[in-house]
Amino acid sequence: MEFIRLIRNWTFFVPFLALLFYFLKPETYPAWYNLILIGGLISAVLVAVHHAEVVAHKVGEPYGTLVLAIAVTTIEVALIVSLIMAGGPGSETLARDTIFAAVMIILNAITGICLLVGGMRHKEQSFGLDGMSAGLVALVTICFLTMVLPNFTTTQTGPSYSSTQLIFVGIVTLVIYLSFVFVQTVRHRDYFLPAIGEENSEVHAPPPGTQETLISLVLLLLSLVAVVLLGKSLSPVIESTVSDLGAPKSLVGIIIAMVVLMPEGLAAYRAAINNRLQTSLNLALGSALASIGLTIPVVAGVSILMNFDLVLGIDAKSSVLLLLSLLIVMMSLRTGRTNILQGIVLVLLFFVYLFVTVFP
Repeated sequence: MEFIRLIRNWTFFVPFLALLFYFLKPETYPAWYNLILIGGLISAVLVAVHHAEVVAHKVGEPYGTLVLAIAVTTIEVALIVSLIMAGGPGSETLARDTIFAAVMIILNAITGICLLVGGMRHKEQSFGLDGMSAGLVALVTICFLTMVLPNFTTTQTGPSYSSTQLIFVGIVTLVIYLSFVFVQTVRHRDYFLPAIGEENSEVHAPPPGTQETLISLVLLLLSLVAVVLLGKSLSPVIESTVSDLGAPKSLVGIIIAMVVLMPEGLAAYRAAINNRLQTSLNLALGSALASIGLTIPVVAGVSILMNFDLVLGIDAKSSVLLLLSLLIVMMSLRTGRTNILQGIVLVLLFFVYLFVTVFP
């Protein structure tokens, strides 16, 4: 009965339609077909959020947010590796640019919007301080090891690690991320559990059945694959538009990162609106950690095996923005309660990041 009920729902068909739009795309197609691809992309994002919430409701927190974060990051890693292996100009900085854009989007845009809309709707929101402190400790360490420290090492010229350094940092990064997951899901799971009020009918609704959950998990993965494939397919259009506007090519990476992070962003937004800020922050910090903690070890291994250069260090301007973003987030989350001011500052800081990217 669960399967029959699910296939009557439009969320069952959208992932297949979105993938169909991609695979039936002719080699040369008219401009109006881009509108179909955009429609498929947006629909796939909305469906991914729906199925992620179904899975999250079944497995509970913080496992639910971990499912979406790892699923999106795994596909993001696959996309980065495939583009790097395809080669071409700028491929050596692709991983760095994507990771930096993802971190800035998560820290400023996603976190900021969640704090802002949550504060507007509920005035003040609370969350578990211990869990956020643990996440921020891991995030600050990984960010500086992967994107700042390479600028100051001397074994190899330029903002890059030598092979030995890259292997070591990749292992350290992976261990930090796995340690965070262990703390989040086993050792101190209670740090990341939301304080659920009786008025939250969504959380207190009965969980879905096992069959429906497994189907939603498969459809979630298919939706995320469709998001990445359609985003990659639309990237030439984005590149030409950015070029016509005279903007720097780094803006393309930001747009692609936004597309990939849309499912997580919408899921975090909906949680904040429903006064579940703990879930929003679990998604935000978990996604930021997964974006670096899983991407760097894989990309490092591929770069060593394929023998190509990998540039990780960001420039001085980006380092300042990264440090400022981390500082504001740490100060905003230091009391366990938030209001609209922190959200406004973070959202404006994201616009500063976009502005100095377009007008460096």
